[in-house]
Amino acid sequence: MTTTTSFQPVLDRIAEEIAELAERGTPAAGDPADFGMAVAELDGTVYGVGDWRRPFSTQSVTKVFTLALALAGEGDTLWTHVGREPSGDPFNSLVQLEYENGIPRNPFINAGALVVTDRLHRLTGDASGSLLAFLRAESGNPDLAFDPDVAASEAAHGDRNAALAHFMASYGNITGPVPDLLREYFRQCSLEASCADLALATGFLARHGLRSDGTRLLTRSQAKQVNAVMLTCGTYDAAGDFAYRVGLPGKSGVGGAVVAVVPGRCTLCVWSPGLDSRGNSVAGVAALDRFTTITGLSVF
Repeated sequence: MTTTTSFQPVLDRIAEEIAELAERGTPAAGDPADFGMAVAELDGTVYGVGDWRRPFSTQSVTKVFTLALALAGEGDTLWTHVGREPSGDPFNSLVQLEYENGIPRNPFINAGALVVTDRLHRLTGDASGSLLAFLRAESGNPDLAFDPDVAASEAAHGDRNAALAHFMASYGNITGPVPDLLREYFRQCSLEASCADLALATGFLARHGLRSDGTRLLTRSQAKQVNAVMLTCGTYDAAGDFAYRVGLPGKSGVGGAVVAVVPGRCTLCVWSPGLDSRGNSVAGVAALDRFTTITGLSVF
């Protein structure tokens, strides 16, 4: 870590460098020049730069939190329904499910996230509501909400996800009605939050499973498991390159956000909507690369 006692100078320096980045990728929505970044320490102190308090569509970043909630409620039984291996295929691929008997490779591809949401809904009766309550509590932001327009758009273009869910249901790996599952899944992907919100909400993974109020969500071993799966599977089929460049557990979403964890030290969220060909934020990954280079904070 740098000799400074604050992350703010580091963030300011990164923002200046990212502003000079020539290639910003292609956004699914928004302006690729937009950029925000936040770092949250274990005690809830937050530093930020750019659009770090501006809400955006979190999309697949929420898969980290549904995984944690389902693992907390179900324990190791969860891993009999979803694997922990990188897929090597696009996030919405149907290919592997047939020859692996309806068990998705990991919780962060769409098939795996659908299974996790199904398990969480079975445990709570309200998967998206449980997610929202958790994120409001951990971020300290009671105004966090789902965007019904985004959820409706996801549903309107959700044929592939419906196919994945029905296919897994045919193997008995989806327990509830598929229409109910899809509704919950599309809602969770429509959550709007800021870099500050997500950096704070991810803090339990840096605190080895402890929530912001000191109560335990996950065992230390379970927190390690989630971080490990984030490192190996959290950035679609670019996880190897992300581990090489950044060296932290991370999870990205096509809204342009990436959350990352420095166990025992801090959590980060960076947002910029310009995406590379594999669905990860170009400026976001570059910013995290610079953060670990400047600070020396990495799991390696």
